[in-house]
Amino acid sequence: MLLEDDDLETLTRRSAQMLRMLYEEGTPTTIYSLHIKQDELAKRLGISRQALNAHLRKLRELKYIRTGRGFIDVAEKGLKALGISTTPAFIFIKVSPHRRSEAYEKIKELNIERAFRIAGDVDALLIVGREKLDEALKNLSLIHGVQDTKSYVAIESIK
Repeated sequence: MLLEDDDLETLTRRSAQMLRMLYEEGTPTTIYSLHIKQDELAKRLGISRQALNAHLRKLRELKYIRTGRGFIDVAEKGLKALGISTTPAFIFIKVSPHRRSEAYEKIKELNIERAFRIAGDVDALLIVGREKLDEALKNLSLIHGVQDTKSYVAIESIK
């Protein structure tokens, strides 16, 4: 396991071992986290703190959310209940060498989950939610320097 020098001070060997085991035996999931105090959330929803707690308890019992001190995670089951796909789409992009920096700056502005510069036959890889694929491709077509795109949609996670 590779650790940065700063991490060596904060992680014991046992902690690093446990972290590695949790990673290797865990299941990849998609979550959306909101860092907000319950008072603020209740105010934004226009309900009492007690009513908010009742709703949060029900959503936790249904496994739609996870909560902790100062955060609420919408879990995959909650996303599915909202009709939001948790299966990613991958877009491989070929960019004109003379326009790369300009194109990458525009790509940073897109509504995408992740973007990577990569080496090989293509220049970049974008990860978007399946439901946002059409929007991402449309926006990519407007970026000067994007020469070609190829998209693939994940069917299911196998690990």
